[in-house]
Amino acid sequence: MAKHLRLYMNNPTDGGADGTEISSGDETLPLSVTLDANQSESKALKVAVRCDSGYLVEGDTEIYFEGTNASKWQVAADDSYTDADNALDMAVWSSTLTLSNVAATNTVFWVKATSTSGEDPQNDRSVDLIAEGLVVAAE
Repeated sequence: MAKHLRLYMNNPTDGGADGTEISSGDETLPLSVTLDANQSESKALKVAVRCDSGYLVEGDTEIYFEGTNASKWQVAADDSYTDADNALDMAVWSSTLTLSNVAATNTVFWVKATSTSGEDPQNDRSVDLIAEGLVVAAE
């Protein structure tokens, strides 16, 4: 992830500066979800991206997943979904998301994790959520 560009979880507010920063690299506070593989379950989580104060992304910000099981994760733009279940049912999910106008306040989006039947119980740490963009000083 670019310097001064950060991801937030725990119900961040679009246009706000709230949420809990997702750890980058050290796994002290990762984005996580518990799924029941017997149910082939999916869950959605509200996430935000924003720059540190005084910075913005010039052009677009790309959001995507990397890692062994990245195919079990997807992203979707926020459409003012009322909650995670509404987002899960209504969002258009894909492997990448392009966001514009990322600056020092939250730009909200959604992530979805999916399990498949027959998976063994595991704590999978093989996937990283990536936010990529050209961060510049705001004028």
